[in-house]
Amino acid sequence: MYLADSRGTTAAVVPDSRPGRRPAAVPGTVLALGAVSLITDVSSEMITAVLPLYVVAGLGLSPLGFGLLDGINNGVGALVRLAGGHLADRGGRRHKVVAGLGYGLSAVCKPMLLLAHTLPVIGAVLAADRTGKGLRTAPRDAMISLATEPEHRGRAFGVHRAMDTTGALLGPLVAFAVLRATVDGYDAVFAVSGCVAALGVLVLVLFVPRRIAPTTAVRPPEPDRPTLRQALALLRRPHLRRLTLCAALLGLTTVSDSFLYLLLQREEALPVHLFPLLPLGTAAVFLLLAVPLGALADRVNRRRLFLAGHGVLLLGYGLVLSPWHGIPAVIAVLVLHGTFYAATDGVLAAATAGAVPARHQGAGQALVGTGQALARFVCSLAFGAAWNLWGGHTALAVTAAALAVGTVVASFVLRTADEVPA
Repeated sequence: MYLADSRGTTAAVVPDSRPGRRPAAVPGTVLALGAVSLITDVSSEMITAVLPLYVVAGLGLSPLGFGLLDGINNGVGALVRLAGGHLADRGGRRHKVVAGLGYGLSAVCKPMLLLAHTLPVIGAVLAADRTGKGLRTAPRDAMISLATEPEHRGRAFGVHRAMDTTGALLGPLVAFAVLRATVDGYDAVFAVSGCVAALGVLVLVLFVPRRIAPTTAVRPPEPDRPTLRQALALLRRPHLRRLTLCAALLGLTTVSDSFLYLLLQREEALPVHLFPLLPLGTAAVFLLLAVPLGALADRVNRRRLFLAGHGVLLLGYGLVLSPWHGIPAVIAVLVLHGTFYAATDGVLAAATAGAVPARHQGAGQALVGTGQALARFVCSLAFGAAWNLWGGHTALAVTAAALAVGTVVASFVLRTADEVPA
């Protein structure tokens, strides 16, 4: 609603800002979005759990070929993420509409993998699926930011990421069960994944509010249709520019999950049917630590926690490269991997939310996310090529050295306060 002052100007007032009523630290909108992400991640992680072995062992692709596919997973969505964030900010914050289009497109792509048996076709389907992810990610994070009080954003993103990770935990289990129970295991996984993704779209339509107002009690009126030039001009904000630069820099040295799991599987000679269970270790730790580390981010400097998470990842790389082998070593690597995600994923989104105004939340999240995703796309291509040339062990050693240098550089770049006024 709007109030007029003595000069006739208006200011937006959030309906829930009544005296004596404290807003929830984790609003219902965040929980609804978390449920959507949980269901969708069950679907996505079913595919992610079997895709490396499907294309490398089943279709006989080289590590370089898989690197191309993995790069598509990380990079194509980045090309549309800016568009998704900008479109969501226009026309009175159409975040749900744009997010729904993204979730719907990804749901359609899952069963299409049943028809994909060559690298170009698989690449096209994955590109379409990642386009859907690119469309939905920034609007979803913008809705979380807008629905939550600024001082609770770390906790809210932590809760969302914990629910999301619950899906990541269940997805490989479902894939494992389907592979064990069916003859044409891969096709069955793709079919079940499509059905689960459709359920996630239904939950979004039914339970996520169509419009979400900023949580700040009184806010000056803002134009309903921010321009693309205004969105790109957000990079003039020093804090957002530094966040984007560091997310991209560290993304260049972040080996994709699939490559890390392939390395572990080959180092330990794990049976093929156990491969889908490797992501469970990462997901379980992420689930346990996402909320406490998100709450910690609300009390301490978020950029330092983000950098510390990459330090933990570096330790994980070191364990993979070490002579220590066996199941305990695998578990230790997965614990460090999950801790890395808990300390960086939602924390980066929360830090971004504090660096941009409410009407540009979608575009701001997209700018940082795009920089990170494009960098990881480059890393996947480079790592796949390095694996072909030098072998996986040497490729990881070079990447670990680059990550160490990148973390030191990022610590100097992120010298400013954790957040700036929007």
